[in-house]
Amino acid sequence: MKLTLGFSPCPNDTFIFDALVNKKIDIEGLDFDVVLEDVQTLNEWAAEERLDITKLSFPAFFSNHKLYNILSAGSALGKGVGPLLIAKTLVSIPDVQHCKIAIPGENTTANFLLGYALPQANNKIPMLFSEIENAVLNGSVDLGVIIHENRFTYEQKGLIKVLDLGEFWEQKTGLPIPLGCIAAKKSLGKNLQMKIDGLIKKSIEYAFEQYPLLPVYVKVHAQSMDETVMRRHIELYVNQFSLAPGEQGQRAIETLHQLFSKKKNSQQ
Repeated sequence: MKLTLGFSPCPNDTFIFDALVNKKIDIEGLDFDVVLEDVQTLNEWAAEERLDITKLSFPAFFSNHKLYNILSAGSALGKGVGPLLIAKTLVSIPDVQHCKIAIPGENTTANFLLGYALPQANNKIPMLFSEIENAVLNGSVDLGVIIHENRFTYEQKGLIKVLDLGEFWEQKTGLPIPLGCIAAKKSLGKNLQMKIDGLIKKSIEYAFEQYPLLPVYVKVHAQSMDETVMRRHIELYVNQFSLAPGEQGQRAIETLHQLFSKKKNSQQ
């Protein structure tokens, strides 16, 4: 049985799925047609049910919960892992409302956390996450919300942090930051969803057993990224919550869902 599977080419996702898609573990008769896309594209596709199994930002999952179920394995949660609001020159928080801000997609957790911390920040420009640093540098935007490996590179480019949006969340809630999850179509049925969930967990366990070895699959898709950055990326975003959210992770997801629903209802 062949299933479509979508995730990003970022090191955390390729590290998680390497053993699964390259059949380093027994995939129990299943086969996967893999699609690598940035998370905002995957978020947009969810409403069309384009993929059987997909990485999603939590706000995108909440918006499509009638179509997809969240799987236990593969989620990205943690502390100190949140998006950063950056600039070329320091901007005071009261002045953010006057700034043009690049975001990595409207349905991303990063955009939600920006609104949670700074509800006055309304002039947002969605763009591919990898283009945000340069947009700030060339002045096409005043501020940018960065995610993924960019949190390790922005200072090297002369950019500065205005606010750690994840740290704001942690201070307010005391909970880890729920960034993204793996979701499967409800139409696949419970038994198949559980089987897929188990395979993803085995894939992560295999990756942990081999680490610090970096799979070729990670290196190929990370392209020009330095191996040190790849490892920092993996070590930050792949953790115990990736195997299962547990009680603390579940509370974090539920808290984000409540805030998301409250915001959505206030806009109607």
